Amino acid sequence: MATFRLQGSKVLAVDMTGDTVKAKNGSMVAYDGQMTFKKMTGGGEGIRGMVTRRLTGEQMTVMEVKGQGTCWFADRASDINLVRLNGETLHVESSNLLCTDAGLRTGTTFTGLRGASQGNGLFTTTVEGTGQAAIMTEGPAVVLRVTPQYPLTVDPGAYIAHQGNLRQDFQSGMTFRTFLGEGGGEAFQIRFEGDGLVYVQPSERNTIGGDL
Repeated sequence: MATFRLQGSKVLAVDMTGDTVKAKNGSMVAYDGQMTFKKMTGGGEGIRGMVTRRLTGEQMTVMEVKGQGTCWFADRASDINLVRLNGETLHVESSNLLCTDAGLRTGTTFTGLRGASQGNGLFTTTVEGTGQAAIMTEGPAVVLRVTPQYPLTVDPGAYIAHQGNLRQDFQSGMTFRTFLGEGGGEAFQIRFEGDGLVYVQPSERNTIGGDL
């Protein structure tokens, strides 16, 4: 299995000995040894995945990287975070997924109205299986624990990913910006309940649910 390691906070190094990984198309910045690169359709899920993603609005262009040596990946100087999965499912915004072990399965899943807040339809990308994935954030990621005793409410513009046994609800709510008169339109929030981890970034994307 390929070995993922960070070089600083913004570059992912992947050591391969004949292994294969899937990475965001165009994210390779350097490599040594012998590598091959092949663009994949449908986020690496073939024609069916391509059709599904087109229908759901989840866009993900992936390349397959295989070889002997080390390959370095980065994207727009984003901070990179490693996530290890042990038979679990990671839910992540497709634009924030940088690289995965080839053995991890990717797909799309219905997430309710939360997805609509980001203009990505009602679906998000899933990564399932055992292995490592690298996700990107604007600024250092904040990893927040959710327990049955302590649910979590998140700004959808800051949400990146979550894993574990979590339920999520998309709800309207008030923010400090609303009280200060800086909000525009209706404000929305995501509430997580259960047991798991939520990844957020210290930077907010624009949402069609209003300025949060």
